[in-house]
Amino acid sequence: MSIVLVTGGARAGKSGWAEAEAVRLAGHDVTFIATAEPRDDEMVVRIAAHRAARPDAWTTIEAPLLVPEAVRGTRSQVVIVDCLTLWVSNLMFGAGDRSEAAHVVEHVEERAEELVAALSRHTGTVIVVTNEVGLGLVPDNPVARAYRDLLGRVNALVARDADRVVLLVAGIAVGIR
Repeated sequence: MSIVLVTGGARAGKSGWAEAEAVRLAGHDVTFIATAEPRDDEMVVRIAAHRAARPDAWTTIEAPLLVPEAVRGTRSQVVIVDCLTLWVSNLMFGAGDRSEAAHVVEHVEERAEELVAALSRHTGTVIVVTNEVGLGLVPDNPVARAYRDLLGRVNALVARDADRVVLLVAGIAVGIR
C-alpha cells in the first residue's frame, strides 16, 4: 500500500504523469476517480479529452463529491484520484445551506480526513492529483482566498500521510519525498 501525492501548477503535466505512473505500476488494473463536473462547454471538452486519453481497460468512477466512498469501493492495484482541486471546490460550493464559512471549512476538512483514512486503508497504490494554488498571487476576494487556504490545508493533510510527494514544474517531475 502506498499513497502518492502529485502536485504542481495548472497544465504542468500532473494528470499525464499520474496516468503514466499507473500504467508502469499496474498496466490495466487501474481505477480512475474523476472529480470534474461538466458545468460549462469548456469543461465538457476538457473532460472528453481526458476520457479519450485513458486506456479503455481502466475503470472510471465519476465522483465529484463522494471521493472517500469511491476509494473505499475499489480494489484495483492502482487508483488515481484526479483531482483534489476540483473536489474541494465541489465540496465548498456544494455545501448546501451552510451559510457560515466556518461550517463549510469544517465540512471540507472532515471530508478530507475521511479521504485520508480511505487512502490509508487501500491495499494498492493510490495516486492523488492536486494543484498547488498557493504559489501565485494573493486572490483579490475573500471566497478565492478561502478556497486557496482550504485547498492548501487539504493538500497538507494528504501529504502528511503520503509515502511519496511529486511536484510537477513545467512538465518535469521533481521528487519532494
